[in-house]
Amino acid sequence: MARVVHMGPAKCNLDLGDGSERGAYVGQDHILNVLGRPHRMVNIMYTYYPNDKQWPQRISEACADMDVSFAWDYPYDDYPTFCEGGTQFEQMRDIRRHGQDIMLTITIDCSVDDSHIRQIAKSLSSFGRMWARPNHECNGDWFTHNKRFSREEIAAFFVRFSRIMKEEAPNVKCVFCAGLICDEPDKNGDYKVEFEDEFAPAYEAADVWSADKYLMLHYGWPYDVAEAGGGSYTIDDAGDVFGRFERTYKRLSDRFGKKPFIQAEFNADGDITGPLKQGEYVRRYYDLVRDNNASWLNGISMYQFRDRGRLGLEREDEGNPSVGIRQPLMDEYRKIMSDEYFVPSFSYGGDARFPANLRWGGSTDSDGIEIMIDLDKTPQFCEAVLQENLSLMLEFNGRWFYKARGVSDVDLMAAFFDENISGAKSIPLRIFATPPDGENHTTGCDDWRVNQFYVMESEPAFRIRYETPLGSIS
Repeated sequence: MARVVHMGPAKCNLDLGDGSERGAYVGQDHILNVLGRPHRMVNIMYTYYPNDKQWPQRISEACADMDVSFAWDYPYDDYPTFCEGGTQFEQMRDIRRHGQDIMLTITIDCSVDDSHIRQIAKSLSSFGRMWARPNHECNGDWFTHNKRFSREEIAAFFVRFSRIMKEEAPNVKCVFCAGLICDEPDKNGDYKVEFEDEFAPAYEAADVWSADKYLMLHYGWPYDVAEAGGGSYTIDDAGDVFGRFERTYKRLSDRFGKKPFIQAEFNADGDITGPLKQGEYVRRYYDLVRDNNASWLNGISMYQFRDRGRLGLEREDEGNPSVGIRQPLMDEYRKIMSDEYFVPSFSYGGDARFPANLRWGGSTDSDGIEIMIDLDKTPQFCEAVLQENLSLMLEFNGRWFYKARGVSDVDLMAAFFDENISGAKSIPLRIFATPPDGENHTTGCDDWRVNQFYVMESEPAFRIRYETPLGSIS
């Protein structure tokens, strides 16, 4: 018996950074295999300075001989460049095939004319319910946008960027990422968010608000070493950071009305905690969010999956950048990912019959099917056979699996690697269809940019065995 299942948001959604100035993008197959479940969004980072003479080269490669003593000393930001036919598009397709939405962080020249923004918007219009975060951390002084433009100009650019996105890519929500509430009152006794008045037009225009904050951060990396008593780093208490985020949201919502609020970058730098204690500090913060039922916090983004320093669940192997070295943080983060507070919600409709209709509206709004699998005990083999030429995400016993188009057999045994079941048990297998090529295509309906529909012709078959060939011989 199959029934309709709807996948909705978690109480607090989990997002993941994948690639930046500190590490390369890692494919979603590997990330899914080691973490066991997808994220709500995956954040990729790019830059766009087409009027600079070095463009479209990555600036650290164009200025390889430049004397640099800080990560942001280059003429423009050292992210991969957002350009026609660039790597960003295949990464976005990869993210969406694996049942996740995209957050595009892009540092962009505020002096470009509307045609540049319009072209970027058009290129994003087929990637579903994605978020764009232009010129993030604009309360600071390190990024190129803060060196070249005033905060009023940055705010005006965000308003212009947001307007054009709504015209050309209404599927894209715009995220304004600035600072937190100040520790001291202003001359009128008000506790305002950093540069709140200068950024007011951007806060009003934004679909989503964001701030980045690490419990510990070695911001001098890789140009100095964080040592006790030396190095460029910051340390903050988890309770203090949580309280500042909560007060920031209250201040912004009181002035501008309620909007989703996220932490778009978060971690505790292992350069400061040491790798053995890093997970303990990270876990402490997520526990605060859960225990306080912080419904005002829409999501937290772990920065990042693989890092050249110690801000990743994996650390890049210095001898082979394609290899990641698992950090102790990953084990703690996997526990966080399995906490009910951070897990997507499921609700149910009526019986599903085959052919079955499936709708992909994004990682927090999709309709699939659920089939109950009856097991006598922990199986030795558990495989699903799906002859459908569809791209599917399957959730079974808390573990997620990806079936690419053209693949028929999915080995579900990883769902039992961490924990056996005792006695007979019925376990739901939830199946969702994702865009096979990672993009949305015109359906003739007005909502094609956010909803895609697929048909699953027949019910899956299963190979479930409780005895191995070795067992049957012995």
